Order: sequence, then structure tokens, then C-alpha cells
Amino acid sequence: MVNAQLHRFVDKKRVRDAIVRAEEATDAPISVSIVPHVSGDVHAAALRALHARGLSRARDRNAVHFFVVPSRREFAVVGDAGAHERLGQEAWNGVAATVEKHFRLGDPTAGLVAGIEEVGHHLARHFPRKPSPSR
Repeated sequence: MVNAQLHRFVDKKRVRDAIVRAEEATDAPISVSIVPHVSGDVHAAALRALHARGLSRARDRNAVHFFVVPSRREFAVVGDAGAHERLGQEAWNGVAATVEKHFRLGDPTAGLVAGIEEVGHHLARHFPRKPSPSR
């Protein structure tokens, strides 16, 4: 799921393609929001966005949301309860460091793509895609 404002900040096709590739290996939904402004704590706003987008309704509570506020030069990567618990703080820190490295180099598209790929690997290990039931 990609926010409509994404095209102003990053290459939305590359980000969307990264989400599709990552979700092929996991049952966990991954989404990205890029918002022009947010008041208060970015992490708290990211969690609110995760819930507002309905991502907390995933069966295993395993959704991950990348939330970027370019005007504040801040971002957050948040997971719903199941994802947060299973991945552990070290994984979250690693994903955030990957995104931040590319953002600091001035390539937000590469940052999001790399972060999505990295979190996708973690999610695939903990929440692998289950085969579709045959009819």
C-alpha cells in the first residue's frame, strides 16, 4: 500500500515493486506513508497510521508500516503487536539504520526499498507465506 504523495518524494514504482516482492514470501502486509506534516511524536503518528489503514486487522497482527515525514527529516518503521514481538528490537534497529543510511545519502527511494527488503526477509522467516487452500 503506497500513499498518493509518494511520487513527490520517491520513485513510487520502485517502492511498490519492493513491497510486492517482499509480500510474495510472507503473509505480513507492508505499507508506506509519506506525509507532509505531523505534529507530535513521529513514532506515535506511525502507529496511529498503521491502525487507521486497517493494518492491525491482519490475522497474525504482523503488519509493518514505514512512515516518512520529509518536512521534519524523520521517519519511523513500526510493526503491529505480532511483528514487533517476533522480530525483536535488534531487527527493528537494523531496518531503521538501513533506511537512515540511504536517506542521509540523499536517496530516499533506495532507503525505502532496502528497508522493505530487509524487513521482508525478517517477516518471511517469522511469518512465511502459507500455501493457498485448493478448491
